[in-house]
Amino acid sequence: MSSFDRRHFLISLAALTGCGFTPAYGPGGTGAALRGKVDIDAPWNRESYNLNKRLTEQFGPSEMPLYRLSYRISTDEKQIGITRDQEILRYHVTGKVSYTLTEIATGKVLTEHNVSGFTAYSATGSSVDTLTASRAAYARLMVILGDQMVSQIIATTTP
Repeated sequence: MSSFDRRHFLISLAALTGCGFTPAYGPGGTGAALRGKVDIDAPWNRESYNLNKRLTEQFGPSEMPLYRLSYRISTDEKQIGITRDQEILRYHVTGKVSYTLTEIATGKVLTEHNVSGFTAYSATGSSVDTLTASRAAYARLMVILGDQMVSQIIATTTP
């Protein structure tokens, strides 16, 4: 049985700080430097609204924006659970976001990447249940994609 060794943890932490490791949301970290400084594209549909909402939760509302985050969303839905009677039981939803973070003052592109993810929902029950499950699945997918975007931006950008 393994037990937590505090000395080993502190030595490991000291080694990380000695090699230039800086916590993303610590003083001087990229996450803290971007907080309130990212102007995110306005939403145009339900998915972009959910993505925009998640990105705003992560970056904070843009108080004095220095950067512009533009994105394109694409989603696809496939039937994955089909009975012998050709009834659909489950849907698989995939999504991809291509995004660009640009410095507003200079127009310089700081980072440009793609993220992708998937989720699924059940189509059993009434049509209202299926519609609700579908909307919840797409909302979950936008949270997944938004979190991936934030992680990549923080890891690859040096403001």
